[in-house]
Amino acid sequence: MPPVQSLSSSAVSLLLSDARLPVGGHTQSGGLEPALLAGLSSEGIVGYCRTRLATVVRTEAATAVVARHVTLGHGDLGLVHAHWAARTPSAAQRETSAELGRGLLRLARRLWLTGADLAALGALPSPARPLVLGAVAARTGLDAHHLAQVVAYDDVQTVVAAGLKLAPGDPVVATGWVWEQLGEIDRLATQVAGARTPGDIPSLAAPQIEEWAQAHAHTTRRLFRA
Repeated sequence: MPPVQSLSSSAVSLLLSDARLPVGGHTQSGGLEPALLAGLSSEGIVGYCRTRLATVVRTEAATAVVARHVTLGHGDLGLVHAHWAARTPSAAQRETSAELGRGLLRLARRLWLTGADLAALGALPSPARPLVLGAVAARTGLDAHHLAQVVAYDDVQTVVAAGLKLAPGDPVVATGWVWEQLGEIDRLATQVAGARTPGDIPSLAAPQIEEWAQAHAHTTRRLFRA
């Protein structure tokens, strides 16, 4: 395994965006499954991705960036977690993020994080995914802009990949949907890369997405966890 210091941000971000990760797109739909069940058409998937980027994902990306900064400064990740939770009103979404955080933390323990890194995360009852990503970024040298890109790109590719399973279509068309979002992904990353404190995390409501997530959490017939 190459030393962490020898890897560029670009190389690390490629791995963290890999759909084969234990928390990759094969494990969830980014809320697309309940959206389709509620009547969203396959033609609406691009708009759905765009809405998530403007709301849920922006909050997640900024949280990861702040967690990275706080980890580098040996600050209080608990405060970051509290601010993220306050901006994530859906219990179902918080639970999903905690579940993904556990899976990512398991991977991070094996590949990157040391005792000191784990101690900060271990002080939290169940660290959310963006906090674990922030700690990994601090450890691997992943810069704030690339980290935010990872969060945003992963969300888009997760939704689109789920769409190919839930509403099968042409993968070429689906890849075009991802391509259409790359400019917005880069803009989002640029806008949140300067976040430093928990107060910098934006609070952006997505009531319909939150409602779908809550309903999906109680559904017994589903393909994806969330």
